Amino acid sequence: MNEPPRRRFSEWLWRRPHRWYLLGIPIGAVLALLAAIAVTGGAYAALNYSSSEAFCTSCHEMSKPAEELTHRVHFSNALGIQARCADCHIPPGFFAGTLRHVTSGMSDSWGHLRSTVGTPAKYEAHRLEMAQKVWGQLRADDSAECRHCHTVAAMAAAGHPAQEAITPAVMHQSLSPSYTCIDCHKGIAHDLPARQ
Repeated sequence: MNEPPRRRFSEWLWRRPHRWYLLGIPIGAVLALLAAIAVTGGAYAALNYSSSEAFCTSCHEMSKPAEELTHRVHFSNALGIQARCADCHIPPGFFAGTLRHVTSGMSDSWGHLRSTVGTPAKYEAHRLEMAQKVWGQLRADDSAECRHCHTVAAMAAAGHPAQEAITPAVMHQSLSPSYTCIDCHKGIAHDLPARQ
């Protein structure tokens, strides 16, 4: 009785595992694993570097907002906690953060190439537009960037006896659920744009 050719081949293949070309299967798996580790590690390193202050301020357009930040509580405070650019501009979470990195990175790169905000005058002319874009992103994320560091329950009273009855936690809990941090706390890290 003749067996089908496919069956004979598979039996021959598994009956003779000492053939040299069968080493390709485990070697290929190891190489694929190493490639996956390299790509994942490279992407992680690139995301970390593109979240650093050195990267964010490497374009001359960002020297103005970086200088403004140095005069704010998010840069220098009694607790010694310092927010980086990415802490406020990139939402927490791998997928949301990566998506914002890619979309904002492409937009910012295109603006840099076109010199949209390349001079102080151009920067000021576009400040309101840029601020509204960031405020819109924060509002859409329900200020997830703010809430990543700040919790309402942990907010203490300002220390003044008249304010102890109305702590920040009580005040925040009385707000409408439609409010988010950025609705009241604009200009916390950079100068507010001139209203036009």
